[in-house]
Amino acid sequence: MEKDQIIILENRGLVSVTGDDAKEYLQNLITNDINKVSKKNSIFAALLSPQGKYLFDFFVIKMSDGYLLDCDGNSTSKLIENLFKYKIRSRIKIEDLSSKFVVGIISFENFENIQKEIDKKELTLEYRESPIFVDPRNIGLGARIISPLEKLYLTIKNLNLKISKSKFYIEKAFNIGIPVEGLTNLQNKLFGLESNFEKLNAIDFKKGCYVGQENTARMKLKNKIRRKLMPIKTSEEIKIGDEIKYNEIVIGKILIDKPYPFALIKLYDPEFSVFKDKKLKVNNINVEIIS
Repeated sequence: MEKDQIIILENRGLVSVTGDDAKEYLQNLITNDINKVSKKNSIFAALLSPQGKYLFDFFVIKMSDGYLLDCDGNSTSKLIENLFKYKIRSRIKIEDLSSKFVVGIISFENFENIQKEIDKKELTLEYRESPIFVDPRNIGLGARIISPLEKLYLTIKNLNLKISKSKFYIEKAFNIGIPVEGLTNLQNKLFGLESNFEKLNAIDFKKGCYVGQENTARMKLKNKIRRKLMPIKTSEEIKIGDEIKYNEIVIGKILIDKPYPFALIKLYDPEFSVFKDKKLKVNNINVEIIS
C-alpha cells in the first residue's frame, strides 16, 4: 500500500451498540476487553459460540454514545441477530449503520503524518469527525478510516489520496495470514484459538467471562491447540472441504477457496515442521502453505 493511496472496502458492515448498558453488555460477550476501548484506542475482537468456535470477528471503535463494530459485510445481519439473543433486559440499542459509513484503508506512514499534523500520538485519532485507527492485528495492514458516506471524498481530497484497488490490501492480508474474504465459511468450523485470535490480539485472557471463554481458556492453559488456520498457495482451483495430504497423510482441510484460500492445518501427528516447506497435494494438485 503506497503512501498516497486509500483502499475502499466495499463489503464491510457497521453495527452500533449504544445505551446505558452497552459497555457491560459487550464485555460479557466478546473475546477482548471492552475497557481497552476509548477515543484513543480501538480493538479487534470476536464473538464465539458457547463451545468457543468462530462465529464473527470485528473491530470495536468508541462512539460518543456507545460503540461501533466494523464487521464482515456478509455477516452483518447474522451478527445483529446473535447480538439480540443476548440482549435480554440490557438497556441497549443495536442498529445497522452500514449504509451510512464507509471503511477505508491507508498506509501506516500516512497515519503517522496525520498524527504529526494534529500533534497526537494515540493509535486512534479523530480526523474531521471520522475515527482513524491503526489495525490492531498487524501494523503492516495500515490504518482504517470510518467515514460518513457524504464526507468520504472530502476526506480523500484533504489527505491528497488516490483510490486504489482493494485486491492489494486483500493480498497483503493473505500473505500475512489474515483472511478478509470468505469469513462466513469459517463459522462453527474451528475454535477461536485455531483462528489465530491470540496472535491477532483479539483475545484478552485476563478479562472476565465471555461467550466461549471456558473452552478457549482450557485450550490455552493445557496447550491443546492442535490445528491452525493458514493461507494456501496454488495455481489450480481447489474447493472447500478438499483434503490436503502429505505422503498420503491428511494434514489439513480447505475452509476458504478461491481466490485467496485458507486451510485448517495440523500442528501435530505429523509435526508441522516435517511438512511445512514441502509440496503438498489436494486432489493431485500441488499446494504450499504460506507460513
